[in-house]
Amino acid sequence: MKDLITKTIDLRSGTPEEKRREIRDYFLKTWAVDELLYTQLKSDDVFYHRGDPLRHIILFYLGHTAVFFINKLFLGKIIDQRINPKFESTFAIGVDEMSWDDLDNNHYDWPPVPEVRRYRDKAKEAILNIIDTAPLSLPIDWESPFWIIMMGIEHERIHLETSSVLIRQLPLDKVVPNLFGERCAETGSAPQNELIDVKGAAMKLGKPMEHPFYGWDNEYGNYTEEVGDFKAAKYLTSNQEFLGFMEDGGYETEKYWTEEGWNWRNFKKAQMPLFWRKDENGYRLRLIAEEIPMPWNWPVEVNYLEAKAFCNWKSEKAGQTYRLPTEAEWYRLHEVSGLKDVMEWGSAPGNINLEHGTSPCPVDKFKQGDFYDVIGNVWQLTETPITGFPGFKVHPLYDDFSTPTFDGKHNLIKGGSWISTGNEATLHSRYAFRRHFYQHAGFRYIQSDAPLVIKRNDYETDPEVTLASEKDWGDAFSDTPVFAKQLASRIRAILGEDPSAKILDLNADTGRLAFELAPYYNHITALDFTARMLRMANQLQTQGAMRYTMEDENDLVFYREVVLKELGLVEGAEHILFMQADINNLKPVYTGYDLIVMPDILHKLAKPREFLRALPERLNNNGILIIATDYKWDMKDTAHKYWIGGYKKDGEPVTGLDALTKVLSENFDSIREPEDILLTVPKTSRIKELRMQQVTVWRKK
Repeated sequence: MKDLITKTIDLRSGTPEEKRREIRDYFLKTWAVDELLYTQLKSDDVFYHRGDPLRHIILFYLGHTAVFFINKLFLGKIIDQRINPKFESTFAIGVDEMSWDDLDNNHYDWPPVPEVRRYRDKAKEAILNIIDTAPLSLPIDWESPFWIIMMGIEHERIHLETSSVLIRQLPLDKVVPNLFGERCAETGSAPQNELIDVKGAAMKLGKPMEHPFYGWDNEYGNYTEEVGDFKAAKYLTSNQEFLGFMEDGGYETEKYWTEEGWNWRNFKKAQMPLFWRKDENGYRLRLIAEEIPMPWNWPVEVNYLEAKAFCNWKSEKAGQTYRLPTEAEWYRLHEVSGLKDVMEWGSAPGNINLEHGTSPCPVDKFKQGDFYDVIGNVWQLTETPITGFPGFKVHPLYDDFSTPTFDGKHNLIKGGSWISTGNEATLHSRYAFRRHFYQHAGFRYIQSDAPLVIKRNDYETDPEVTLASEKDWGDAFSDTPVFAKQLASRIRAILGEDPSAKILDLNADTGRLAFELAPYYNHITALDFTARMLRMANQLQTQGAMRYTMEDENDLVFYREVVLKELGLVEGAEHILFMQADINNLKPVYTGYDLIVMPDILHKLAKPREFLRALPERLNNNGILIIATDYKWDMKDTAHKYWIGGYKKDGEPVTGLDALTKVLSENFDSIREPEDILLTVPKTSRIKELRMQQVTVWRKK
């Protein structure tokens, strides 16, 4: 293990060739430690088990980290050929518990483990070839091919953590201990916790764009928060300290829990933390691949809901307000403890970066200023739901890393754990999970009488999403005809009154077309590549409303709220299944439809002819295909050689309709005259782009 320990890389200094060697070494060590993690499975059969019912089988994660590299390199046009399109679809999506993640095992034809290992070998070879040959200049920033390589590496390091949590939840007889480094051997009674005064200060949060380390999009921006004085626990809450809450009936007393927490506790029938065990000899603790007698002086590992219940219990007993720290308060603790960022470490100043073992350790082992474990040992749960800082921008190649978690349901964890490496071990790292999820996470409580202020952004401000929202729902605020509504009326005329008809929408955007069809048809699957769009559609489906801003003039904006009921679109909303999918590499599960509609998406396909020729197998007999397009090809999406029309051949013009007819005629008959429908794409309240979509209708032969 020790020869695999490394740190994230300075991407701005040195020479290009030095940096190429560093990245190559960083990649190889990351790949090796990831594969070492899975040696703890007793046999290949264990890969087909789920560690958590809300996550995929373990095999998914073995394939996912390799597939991620290839999919991002393909999306970034660094490579133009896939290695295995089926794998790159199967292992692409489904890491968090989002409504558009497909976790139904019946929808997957999981391959044998040796095939996945062979795929990993091929991917590794391809990635190394890029590292060795791609042009490299410094600094490495968002636009560099090597930023994509770093994205893949840091993503793989995240999965050291998340996959280890899943392995930790497998039955003990499915794992083998002592194959992933040495755990901490120090156990004993816990120290008595105490409060230490922390002076408040103005805390500046957000990572500058010129920072030398790789960063995820949510880290960047500028935000200042005034932190008041507070008292913080000297130690992380130990197993022994948490036992007091349990023995006082904490898991049986509703008043200590939030409504969300009590619902979770009842659903899970929880009586103790997930990794605790109890038998006639007392308590034991489940680690990754073994159980040990309870180390009472190690930090307790719980979810946010349990930590919050503990704080409420402690508040009642002490007659003071105890809670978890906010993100800004954690930064203040980091500052007063005199801690530095990774670049200034010799060895890790805490139980982090795999430098001090492969488990938690006593809460009084690593002193950092007046406190212990401000970084390292286990992640620290906070009160802060994650959102973007002012100036937040989505990275175009990983648009669904952060924004799906900006839903008020994902709370930040700070400080890292013993297995946090790479970006996770840096000062600016920002990771968030649903409040009932488990990570290698515990908590430090604080005492403060100041009101808890949680920063929320109820209005979507991402320009790409807000413009799509206005395109789909702008008729709620003006008399501009909405394209999706017009297209839905044509679909109804073609399908007629057949509620059992199954429909596939291949470009859901924020869901307007699906909602227009839902009152009339019981089976609508609406796909989109962009989770940011699906988040808006999902809010409409689950909450009946969504909010976004729309530019008026420069810095001036309108605040929009779309309410389904006001538009008469509540009925049938439950008939829609919104799912995230890559239209260029669709899973086989998307078959058996009576109608497939492709609104404004043909021109975004990488290889449109191949896609269209494969569509018949997704349609039922006599199934209908509807295509709406303006044939405006973009070289960044579709290479010129793959265009359908819009060029000259043998000196004669080939129109989009001519070429489309030729491609489809083998498997389809045209059943309606082409029709032009106006698509209005708003830019601001005063600027609109008008695009004429040609709608063609085809029946499968």
